[in-house]
Amino acid sequence: MRFYRDHIYTHLVRVLGNPDPIREVRRQIIPQAQGVVLEIGVGPGVNFAHYDRAKVNRLYALEPNPGMIRLAERERRRIDLDIKFLGLPGERIPLDDHAVETVVSTFTFCTIPAVADAIQGIRRVLKPDGKLIFFEHGISPDLSVQRWQRRLEPIGKRVFGGCHVTRDIPSLLAQGGFRIVSMKTGYLAEFPKAWTHCWWGEAVPE
Repeated sequence: MRFYRDHIYTHLVRVLGNPDPIREVRRQIIPQAQGVVLEIGVGPGVNFAHYDRAKVNRLYALEPNPGMIRLAERERRRIDLDIKFLGLPGERIPLDDHAVETVVSTFTFCTIPAVADAIQGIRRVLKPDGKLIFFEHGISPDLSVQRWQRRLEPIGKRVFGGCHVTRDIPSLLAQGGFRIVSMKTGYLAEFPKAWTHCWWGEAVPE
């Protein structure tokens, strides 16, 4: 399992995880990060190139998978950005209370086992006037798609690092003490809809 997690899974994410529609959303939202930034679940570092280096003082990159960190290190060498890697899962953020101005999460809340704890941790480390930038996929509003999501979720959890496609991310954020201030939602591809229903936007601590 460790070989799959550190090598095969990382290759799948690198090859499949950043098609054009997803890359376009990243270009829209990641430059909104500012100040001291925490990105949870950085994966292979595909967001790094989209940060506005004039606005970001430091980026803490949280990622528990050593294989992903190796790929992200390659991306770091291509840009002029102060990045510090934190090799821990999303439930264990090793930062002080109110330490960051921005938290970024892209396709991470679907894989964190204790996602509610992770959201509480994000709220803890954010400054009171800070913001969470999110881009996540999950449960569709269409019942026919939901049926397929529930059928396919066991496969996704095994193949894609515990990925859940039936989580309601906006509801989880609200339950974790966040207020969504802007959000777009939709399918980023017509097929397969079960994997491509997404939300992206900004939320602030209540």
